[in-house]
Amino acid sequence: MSSAFTSNSLNKLTISDARDALRRGDVTAVDLTNACLGAIDAADALGAFVHKTPDIALERAQAADARIKAGDAPAMCGIPIGIKDLFCTEGVPSQAASRILQGFLPQYESTVSAQLRDAGAVMLGKLNMDEFAMGSSNETSTYGNAVNPWKTDERSLTPGGSSGGSAAAVAADLCLGATGTDTGGSIRQPAAFTGIVGIKPTYGRCSRWGVVAFASSLDQAGPMTRTVRDAAIMLGAMSGHDARDSTSANLPVPDFEAALSGDIRGKKIGIPREYRMDGMSNEIDKLWQDGTAMLRDAGAEIVDISLPHTKYALPAYYVIAPAEASSNLARYDGVRYGHRATLSAGDGITEMYEKTRAEGFGAEVQRRIMIGTYVLSAGFYDAYYNRARRVRTLIKRDFEQAFEAGVDAILTPTTPSAAFGLGEMANADPVEMYLNDVFTVTVNLAGLPGISVPTGLDKSGLPLGLQLIGRPWAEADLLNTAYVLERAAGFVSKPTQWW
Repeated sequence: MSSAFTSNSLNKLTISDARDALRRGDVTAVDLTNACLGAIDAADALGAFVHKTPDIALERAQAADARIKAGDAPAMCGIPIGIKDLFCTEGVPSQAASRILQGFLPQYESTVSAQLRDAGAVMLGKLNMDEFAMGSSNETSTYGNAVNPWKTDERSLTPGGSSGGSAAAVAADLCLGATGTDTGGSIRQPAAFTGIVGIKPTYGRCSRWGVVAFASSLDQAGPMTRTVRDAAIMLGAMSGHDARDSTSANLPVPDFEAALSGDIRGKKIGIPREYRMDGMSNEIDKLWQDGTAMLRDAGAEIVDISLPHTKYALPAYYVIAPAEASSNLARYDGVRYGHRATLSAGDGITEMYEKTRAEGFGAEVQRRIMIGTYVLSAGFYDAYYNRARRVRTLIKRDFEQAFEAGVDAILTPTTPSAAFGLGEMANADPVEMYLNDVFTVTVNLAGLPGISVPTGLDKSGLPLGLQLIGRPWAEADLLNTAYVLERAAGFVSKPTQWW
């Protein structure tokens, strides 16, 4: 190991710096992996890693070192990463943070985690999340809460959800990058809450095969990293056509990293007036104005745009997503795998289903299954589900019209606030929690790419992020705009280690 690196700083490297150091021979993948494994073992207080896989990690790190030596190494080769517990990983527990999948060891690998493995990335373990990806605070997990590494007082803060473990792990330097999934903001909101970068690609860019389904028409995998360049590198390895996923797009994967020119002169950035919500805090408003000024200073043209159906996005989302969830989660019944309830004498198959699902699913998942089953039922299908689908079409059309008018990207806040305390929403109306997704759900309903970039701190010193929304399949362009915003904002703050 080169004297430029100390063993306890290797886990703090970015993916791009680690890749370059590996190529130069300054460090080995085994060194990097050991540094991350040590950091993980010292960070149990964060609840980020829920299934540690040190043996697999070291085996893959050794294989990566051999590949790098042989000169046959893709960009992610030797990079230690965490995998969200929603991705099935062969022979490793994959529970979607639910009791109902306790003991489930898949005999197959999700396409995304297989692509990362085949690119030489090193899996350190599985990461905490909200149960079945349903939540905005990582408080619905069977493993217990994931905790934000940022702390400004005695409170433990949420890292956001559902990809809370992924966000906490990347922000706390436990891994160099992590996979997340985003159904209504589950990559971007935790990224904003923890001061990291998270991109939700266009629907169909990354395969959903082997990812436990929540809402099939909305779910999309993406990377969570420390920098935009790292997101570009990791997204390249995760993307691509998969014949096993009927919604996977058969399109070439651009070199996302090569697209980071830092030049956005002449690009049109839209500012949607409908995102100026009633009661928006002055801090979020100022962050948004500052971000707009940064892009203008970089040579972009700022234009006001209208996305008139935005106000219907949350209600439409919270009809469509639970409807799809109730259908997807019908398969968890205690018959073939996972948890099965203990039955009493005389119980039949109906009692087995009822008891298993009552014990296996947490309160939030039960709530969403019930909402979903209700809106799909005979008397309400047209009144709720079909109407929500029509609203979704109108929301998608709003974006299409903005892009047809020449807008290249749209700038909005990522979240309505900084991270809140764990337990603070426990007794609130569930709708209060759902409002965390107010700026992000439109992107999923329209199937567009969106990225959250950390751009500032609130008055108490917690990170805040801005969101850029791009044209369909234009992740390369979107990443370049995000790269310009990242450089202009110059966000370098890190949480102070307390764990």
